[in-house]
Amino acid sequence: MLLCLAGWSLVEAVPALLSGRLVAAAIDDGFLAGRPAAGFGSLAIMALSVLVGAVGTRQTFLRLAAIVEPFRNELVDLVVTGVLHRSTTTGLPSDTGGVARLTHQVEIVRESFASVIMVTQGFLVTTASALLGLVTLAPLALPFVLPPLLVGLVLFVSSLRAMAARQRTTILADERIAETVSTLAGGLRDIIACGAEDQIRTTVAHSIDAQESASIKLARMTAVRTTALGIGAWLPLLLILLGTPWLVSHGATIGTVLGALTYVSLGLQPALQTLIRTVGGTGLQLMVTLGRITEAARPPATASSESRLPEQPPRPTSRPSDHLLELRNVTFSYGRHAEPIIRDLDLLLAGDDHLAVVGPSGVGKSTLARIIAGLLQPQAGQILLDGVTLCDWEVSHLAQRRVLIPQEAYVFTGTVAENLNYYLPSPPTPAQLDEAVNALGAQILLEHLGGYHANLHPADLSAGERQLLTLIRAYLSPAHLVILDEATCHLDPAAEAQAELAFTNRPGALLVIAHRTSSALRARKILVLDGDHAHLGSHQELLTHSPLYRDLVGHWQTTDLQNLASTT
Repeated sequence: MLLCLAGWSLVEAVPALLSGRLVAAAIDDGFLAGRPAAGFGSLAIMALSVLVGAVGTRQTFLRLAAIVEPFRNELVDLVVTGVLHRSTTTGLPSDTGGVARLTHQVEIVRESFASVIMVTQGFLVTTASALLGLVTLAPLALPFVLPPLLVGLVLFVSSLRAMAARQRTTILADERIAETVSTLAGGLRDIIACGAEDQIRTTVAHSIDAQESASIKLARMTAVRTTALGIGAWLPLLLILLGTPWLVSHGATIGTVLGALTYVSLGLQPALQTLIRTVGGTGLQLMVTLGRITEAARPPATASSESRLPEQPPRPTSRPSDHLLELRNVTFSYGRHAEPIIRDLDLLLAGDDHLAVVGPSGVGKSTLARIIAGLLQPQAGQILLDGVTLCDWEVSHLAQRRVLIPQEAYVFTGTVAENLNYYLPSPPTPAQLDEAVNALGAQILLEHLGGYHANLHPADLSAGERQLLTLIRAYLSPAHLVILDEATCHLDPAAEAQAELAFTNRPGALLVIAHRTSSALRARKILVLDGDHAHLGSHQELLTHSPLYRDLVGHWQTTDLQNLASTT
């Protein structure tokens, strides 16, 4: 494909090779010789060569996609792999900057890569053709053209490193804005509750000011590009014009001088101008953005065996255990210097237990769910599932031992059955499907969708319908530990109660991140997280011993009464 691209590039360069000689012929052998027909004939051939070059340009563009698109696809795979690696196998926070890399920076690289390929090959072929034509037409004019061209190129290339550094600073500033805004958006309710709007506004303003400063410094480098273009493209024209008397005295004709000017003005000058503009703009974006993407996709250099899942964990051997799940002195924090969200937590969960986890927003309930599911690794302590340390389970075996349903339900375009069978070791029988649907009260939803073989589109489903489908999927799982991380928040209280009752009657243990009083009341045990301590007990025990739990119950009851009043 590269050879084919180079071949059509030679066709594209035909006008640059012939333009000066045809102009010289039109002047010397045509108009000045009193033969206007010959002059117009030479110009007609020149126009025909432009058409030939246009055909070469079209064919070059048509073959460019075969090079650029595979490169872009590999880059998308690299970004997605890096973001998933950071989010699932390290103890680091989610990489929100990956959104900017995937949606914005990858497209920058794609477009920049295509532009750099086209412009670079065009410059090389056009410059070589123009210089070759100049040597054959007016070799004495070469000293007026080649040295300034080389000086301009050297000046431009030597400034690329500084330009790249400033371009990188600008890209990092863009990412910091994306990360800052994304982080603050997730905690907007807490920001308003704490009255921290002014402080947050100042924080965001600093990021925006830094991005503005970086953009201004990058724009100042335009002066260097302008200087390089003036030396390499415009100075040769001036030197030829000033040196015309000398060229004529050494045998050059008027047509020869005009032909030399044509090679510079129609060949070298546009090619150099396009090269400097493209490489100095999109080329720098390509270099810096590609470097940033590959850098972010690499696993963190500081990640240790304690902070990520082993790449090839040993196959565990089950050992007798009185508990399905056991947490021993578990401590977790997002970052080495951050305050622990979970501190020295001990927890035992029997094979038929029903546990509800409650606490204020941001205290770490969802983090605990992800730790128990093996998606986050604690900095200290142990987690045992069926008597085996959690990190010793192979990923495929762990998926059959526990199932986590988050608040945002995952449903994909496909049939209903394909969505319900997703990631199950073997497809369930029709009787098993009917049992799960009936247990969760989803008969009406199934009829509305058109049965198990009907196609569904996630955008056509409500949030509650998506949650109900994922609950059926979890019910069908062979896992003995089901973790519902506010997985019923979009269901009405009656549907939520039926879902939790179904999982309670299902073999295995149930852990619910509760967002309603009723979820806590249905549980056999309740774990209250308050940041520094955790309290475990029944509803009545916690009402007696936990002031935070009493406050939460009062808040829930007030909210339920308000919701009831708003619906009547």
